[in-house]
Amino acid sequence: MNSNAYNSETVKDLARVFKVLSEPNRLKILVSMGLECAPVSAIIARTGLSQTNVSFHLRILREAGLVKGERNGAYIFYCLYDTELLQILSNITAWREHSLANQQENHDQASSASKNENAAVNN
Repeated sequence: MNSNAYNSETVKDLARVFKVLSEPNRLKILVSMGLECAPVSAIIARTGLSQTNVSFHLRILREAGLVKGERNGAYIFYCLYDTELLQILSNITAWREHSLANQQENHDQASSASKNENAAVNN
């Protein structure tokens, strides 16, 4: 995607979504939901969060258009609005792990080069 694809409104919308996703408990809720719809009680059991906390974050996720609630009898089942979000989160995780590994490798190489230079100067 080129930089021209990011108009002002797109940038604002992406920033809003990333802000919603920046809260660890919301990520935990999204990942715990997976591909299946789940009632609040199941989300609580999977995440270990309190009912109040889960409900609070589900409201924010719903307002951001990331999850939807579907009534089934006495319960509301929450689902990802688009399950592609799980793939996006997986891709971001893989990218971050790769990026951190590269940073560590570059740091190790720089540290080794610095030690070699210091050893050469001291001899």
